[in-house]
Amino acid sequence: METTHLEALLLAIKCLPAHITEKSYRVPTLWSGTSKGAEEVNPAIYYGHILEKILSNIPANPSLSGSGDWKNAAVVYNLFIRLTTAFDHNGDGAISAEPLESGFRETGTLLKAIALLPYIKNLGVNTLYLLPVTEIGIESRKGSLGSPYAIKNPHKLDPLLNEPVLGLSAETLLKAFVEAAHLLEMHVVLEFVFRTTAIDSSWIQVHPDWFYWLKKHEDHNAFGRPHFDHGTLGRIYEQVERHEMQNLPAPSSDYREQFVAQPVTVHEESGKICGTTADGTPCSIASAFSDWPPDDQQPAWSDVTYLKMHTHEAFNYMAYNTIRMYDSALDNPETFNSSLWDEIAGIIPFYEEAYQIDGAMIDMGHALPTVLKQAIVRNAREKRPDFAFWDENFNPSPEIRNEGFNAVLGSLPFVIHDIVFIRGLLNHLNRTGVALPFFGTGENHNTPRVCFRYPRQEAGRNFSTFIFTLSAVLPAIPFLQSGMELCEWHPVNLGLNFTDEDRSLYPPETLPLFSTFAYDWEKSNDLAPLNGYIAKILEIRARYLDLLLCGEAGSMTIPYTSEADIFAVMRNSAGKTLLFIGNSNLYNNRSGFLEFSMESCELHDLISEQPQAIREHRLQVNCKPGECMIFELP
Repeated sequence: METTHLEALLLAIKCLPAHITEKSYRVPTLWSGTSKGAEEVNPAIYYGHILEKILSNIPANPSLSGSGDWKNAAVVYNLFIRLTTAFDHNGDGAISAEPLESGFRETGTLLKAIALLPYIKNLGVNTLYLLPVTEIGIESRKGSLGSPYAIKNPHKLDPLLNEPVLGLSAETLLKAFVEAAHLLEMHVVLEFVFRTTAIDSSWIQVHPDWFYWLKKHEDHNAFGRPHFDHGTLGRIYEQVERHEMQNLPAPSSDYREQFVAQPVTVHEESGKICGTTADGTPCSIASAFSDWPPDDQQPAWSDVTYLKMHTHEAFNYMAYNTIRMYDSALDNPETFNSSLWDEIAGIIPFYEEAYQIDGAMIDMGHALPTVLKQAIVRNAREKRPDFAFWDENFNPSPEIRNEGFNAVLGSLPFVIHDIVFIRGLLNHLNRTGVALPFFGTGENHNTPRVCFRYPRQEAGRNFSTFIFTLSAVLPAIPFLQSGMELCEWHPVNLGLNFTDEDRSLYPPETLPLFSTFAYDWEKSNDLAPLNGYIAKILEIRARYLDLLLCGEAGSMTIPYTSEADIFAVMRNSAGKTLLFIGNSNLYNNRSGFLEFSMESCELHDLISEQPQAIREHRLQVNCKPGECMIFELP
């Protein structure tokens, strides 16, 4: 029988010489499912034991493909592998970007991600979502390690994800990771980046027409997003809100004239990629900025550029209307950058064939032309009809569903800071219905951590408990950003919902999306980890899955509660009713009541397993800060 990649990995570990594996090597005890802390291990024995246990697992369902059911029942754990499994293995108080003397890395690797799979499965997770794992560009790197969205070559993996001591490539280790996940009956979804690439992308020399080029500045950092005056901004917002995409306001002529037209001839100069126009004008690749809203203040992406999706000469510039809010003039197929679109549409089938992945999250899917998105979905599902597609879109609309997507990011992470906003969102979704599941989470790598506003405080843990439990009863996909269970508060990236003060406090050198960092696996930020609680909530959700996934209008009502901080959601479908009650106050106990048509009834809280009762048409509840209850109503 042919040796699997996971077996080859195990063999490589067993063949490590003693003088390497006997060096000091610490791992978190939580990775083995025990209490907080760290232990010294022989890495060969430690990793070998875990791999042997995974290889001995016999899945109840040997074939994970061929059925679309798994997508609806997904429970997601989001790994940024370089960060998630980073650890101070030698105990010197720092995370080294270079391999240790033993040849093992302290930054996160695919080997350590495989070793973490049993831990993740014990949370109740069945789907693994990996942020980009592709090769990262070198030029103008953001932070010490560079942005994972600066894709150097979409067909190669980041070599930083391997373990040099093993002599195996990151490609081999990713194949072993997917094999291990499938043995543990978990699916693997990769995030794909099709809207941006590195400013030193391997595509540039062969296809300069796929990029935006600038007249060469003496100060390359002088380039930035276009400026719009107050009146023009108002007009842009009004048109986009009304979906009027004809004649969207363009940037000033001074801004547009910074860009040069094709053809551009490419050459290397002092190790950097440079260009020259037909009339001899020197030019360089334009770096990226956040495109929406058009006055967004997010920090620039120094190592990233936008791909040029259209060839229309009048739109030869980067701005909100060419990056995302496409002007209707670009709907003409004659303007499509067809060779680029064909290349993009073939990337996911390559990963399906090479790595046997189960799904894809499309970064900035909202900024891709619909025709291209449809081609991406169609190509991926030719051999795998149950292949999952998630869209980084805030609106779970029928339009996104009709493009072939199974779930969207949604807007829950952006309203969680105020219970009034949460109530407004859920009331809206109850009126309109939910065409697609959205991610049930209070955080992702672009938003503040749930605990961010309450660092190292019990309030943050209370907030996480409340938001996670509420999310679990919505027509959503439970989504755990790695570290959430540890009450991590340090931001991964300063994307959305951050302030200027936050940006001054956390430069790229301190942000895990760009630089070395590790979660507090040893102390869990001085709080009790949420692992056991998460597993219990997910077990309850699994029992009522059909009810909770119902997205029909009217299936998600917000009952009146006598105390403003006590929040309730009632889920109704097919004759069944589930009631969520939670205290949104993070500091104080709260008491209140709900009224029912039934005069009396005995209830059972599925979380605490304690009895409650409706008496004289009222259910009286007393909740600790962040405490939640779930009841099945007769």
